[in-house]
Amino acid sequence: MMNKRLLTIDDEESIQIVIKFGINMVAGWEVLSASGGRMGIDTAQRELPDAILLDVMMPEMDGIATFKALQANPITAGIPVIFLTAKAQTAERKQFNDLGVSGVITKPFNSLDLPDRISKILNW
Repeated sequence: MMNKRLLTIDDEESIQIVIKFGINMVAGWEVLSASGGRMGIDTAQRELPDAILLDVMMPEMDGIATFKALQANPITAGIPVIFLTAKAQTAERKQFNDLGVSGVITKPFNSLDLPDRISKILNW
């Protein structure tokens, strides 16, 4: 797998650590972290990651609002976004697909499987 840069936007620091550990260990990709939507948008604009892993349920600015803001910005609109969510019922999946996200990974997940799952979703 080629060297990639990912941005994780999640309000739970433990999730950020688990993602970073699994992806670094298995794929050696660089993982940037942001603990909220606004910080994530700023980081995405500044760092231009290859993809974003975005938590759906966050305080202040949730994942859907964050995704819409990323899509509305010409600088970040082309970055693929994968939602991380514990809510993966059929209705939610349809809503996420209708928004135009690249994919959905449900929590809990195995962090060591993440690079493979991300690669499959994004055809890397």
